[in-house]
Amino acid sequence: MSLDAAAPRLSTDAAGDALAVLRQALPTRAAVHHGADHAFIPWAYQGALLAEFARSRAIEPAEWLGRCGVAPGQTLSSRQLLSMLAALQPLARDVGFVIGQLSLPGHYGLASQALQQAGDLRQALRVLCDWPARLSPLLTPRLVETADELLLVWTESCGAPASLQPLLVDMQMSAVVAMAQWLGGMPLPWSFSFNRTRPRELSQHAAYLGPDLHFGCQVDAMRLPLTAATLPWRAAVPGRPALAAGALAQGADPEAASRGQLAALYDHLLAEVGGDPSLERSARRFGVSPATLKRQLAQLGTHHQAQLDQVRAHAALYLMLLRGQRGEAVARSLGFTDKSNFRRSFKRWTGMTPGLL
Repeated sequence: MSLDAAAPRLSTDAAGDALAVLRQALPTRAAVHHGADHAFIPWAYQGALLAEFARSRAIEPAEWLGRCGVAPGQTLSSRQLLSMLAALQPLARDVGFVIGQLSLPGHYGLASQALQQAGDLRQALRVLCDWPARLSPLLTPRLVETADELLLVWTESCGAPASLQPLLVDMQMSAVVAMAQWLGGMPLPWSFSFNRTRPRELSQHAAYLGPDLHFGCQVDAMRLPLTAATLPWRAAVPGRPALAAGALAQGADPEAASRGQLAALYDHLLAEVGGDPSLERSARRFGVSPATLKRQLAQLGTHHQAQLDQVRAHAALYLMLLRGQRGEAVARSLGFTDKSNFRRSFKRWTGMTPGLL
């Protein structure tokens, strides 16, 4: 993440749940989920941000929004927000990076206030992960903490065209980097992993993110030493109550904790890994029939097995590279009774065998 051979390895606690740390990234409160066509994003939030970017590039609003089927001022769905980004994407090479730099803390009500009231970056990242519908509606952030570092992993929320995925990842990573530098007052030693091939031109990534870039990974993630993430921010006031986070926790903005359907499915499958992560159990989680869930996932451009494969791949990489576990132990943790089946599955997920990894 860059999950490579140089990653620090944690001792294995055979008596405990090997996936316990990874499951800490699951939401602590029961969150509702929303579909790609559910309108929950006020125009004054991300809609206004994209409109302002378009205006700064002299892009005619009426023509641009007309192509998206969006009217200024309307409440937006994830699909509509994606269509707005897709229309902007070919107009400038730096769309994702620039919009990202303007995104956080943002002007998204209590959630943005909670970010600004955080005492350090770790607190801010927890806020980001707690209230994704306001702060990151198109990709879901997941915070994994180890003994000496933080990993911020990005997964899909409501589906997005493959052509738009790199822009979304670049946008969200740029948003976190810019927020951390602005509120913390200094650049931080981030390391970045990308689940895509290395682009021909890296100048934009280097300028907006930094030099520690790793492509061809199995996950989109950001790594940072824990010591850097827990430095008090320059504007932090010791003992100041986190009023905005408290108000959110008490339900002042009920939709802020909502998660996209793919994010909610990821949560469910991660909790089920090692048990029975079947389509039927997932359908019961969403209160629909298996056929309905299959149809819903198809509309998002995916299927249940692909989502399960992603969760298992992420869990396997975590266990092998950050926990230092060997293939047999990983296979057992993921619910495989046959090591050969695990080896074949792992190669299908990642393109390599566990031994080669």
